[in-house]
Amino acid sequence: MEYFINCNTSTLAPYNAPLDQIRASHLYRRLGFSASVSTINQTIGQSAGNVVDNLVDQALNMPPTPAPTWANWTNANYPEDDEARNQLRNQQQREFRLTYANALLNNNLRDRLSFFWSNHFVTELEVYNCNAYLYEYINCLQRNSLGNFKTFVHEIGLTNAMLYYLDGVYNNGNNPNENYARELYELFTLGEGIAYTEEDIIETARALSGYVERGEIGCSPVTFDPTRHDAGSKTIFGQTGNFGYDEVIDNLFAQRSGQIAEFICRKLYEFFVHPDSRDEANNAQTIINGMAATFEASNFEIAPVLRQLFKSQHFFDDEAIGVIIKSPIDFYFNTLKETDFSYTDTNVAEMVNYSALLSQEIFEPFDVAGWQRDRSWINTNFMIGRWLTIESIIEGFYMADNEQFRRLGLEISGDAGLTSTNPDAVARPIIDFILPKGLLNEPEYEKAFAIFRSDIEEVYYEGGNQESWTLATWPQAPFQVYLLLQYLARQPEFQLK
Repeated sequence: MEYFINCNTSTLAPYNAPLDQIRASHLYRRLGFSASVSTINQTIGQSAGNVVDNLVDQALNMPPTPAPTWANWTNANYPEDDEARNQLRNQQQREFRLTYANALLNNNLRDRLSFFWSNHFVTELEVYNCNAYLYEYINCLQRNSLGNFKTFVHEIGLTNAMLYYLDGVYNNGNNPNENYARELYELFTLGEGIAYTEEDIIETARALSGYVERGEIGCSPVTFDPTRHDAGSKTIFGQTGNFGYDEVIDNLFAQRSGQIAEFICRKLYEFFVHPDSRDEANNAQTIINGMAATFEASNFEIAPVLRQLFKSQHFFDDEAIGVIIKSPIDFYFNTLKETDFSYTDTNVAEMVNYSALLSQEIFEPFDVAGWQRDRSWINTNFMIGRWLTIESIIEGFYMADNEQFRRLGLEISGDAGLTSTNPDAVARPIIDFILPKGLLNEPEYEKAFAIFRSDIEEVYYEGGNQESWTLATWPQAPFQVYLLLQYLARQPEFQLK
């Protein structure tokens, strides 16, 4: 896989040209898990500003996933028998994992961001192992995904999943646990070693103490016990007072606003634009500085920063397109969205399971620092796994309804698919739609054309029936599209978005 250096020198000035197919697809691949041909076609010719505003507004106004029946269950609601209890919990987890996977597929920016934040404010279900806590955590991510970041930080730290995952439930005033205090600064707001000291962590842990009352029944909500809070004076970031949880967050954002803004905007930039934000040869730092200024000026509202970035010339620059390696979830879900093949929950569950095999299991990030993304998704074993699984998925769709492959080809190629007798002229737009910037050069296109023609070559070229072939009428045309998709799925360009 080629190492992409960030050569993007465009600015945050608005991108004013009408969106073409490449940039419309780019927008949906980054702001969601891609989109169907019809959605992309409807977006072509529109202004980036209008499309982005609509997607952001849609995300802001979207209600969270409805609470499942077990959203407030404690252990008292489960069978007493250990095996029966575990079976029911596992079933609920599988069902909710599927529910959330469908939200990723259907909700564009809102759940693209909730998934991003799950890899920032990391918890692992296998650690806290409570389904009610899981729903509360996902609900928090969804409600705050484009909201106020200070509110988000305040709220996420008191979710039961986080209190258990980072040992807040064991943070007693007479015996402080520093785990959450450290990650609050290192991973969630400032960055490792940035603008805090070990003494700040020790004092912060004292201030965060007291959220330790766990109830007598497992899976009960954690509550604050004032008798187990350190009520003494603490000094954090040079400020002294009888700080508690609220004051820690207030003080953090008051004293370290610039560092927070830079840290979070860099993470957003690297996720949505390019993984390389530190090379002095590119314009990334200037872009991040501009985003950070917007973030601070809006009192840490996330949506204005995203609107600014997604409408910019920098975001739509050629150097920003096709330079991020798809995560496993992207790899499968982008294919599903772009082909718009008919699918069932069984198909989605299969893709979720394949993603877990490739080291991206929903609700189970790798560790407290999350999935490291991009080049970490690519190694010999993972590549073979990608090839074998996507081939199986595409074959399954073909076996279920091969005519949907003809429909896909016709939808992409338009008039050429209906009237052209030249297979190469039909294959090219299919290739250019499926891959973010097409293939590398004409010899690579010729290889793909040969695959597309392979099943008709003898009849088409030797039999003299050139005028009889069109994608719309040729009986074997669905198989031609199938062969082309299988070929493209093994190309390096298919791993990129």
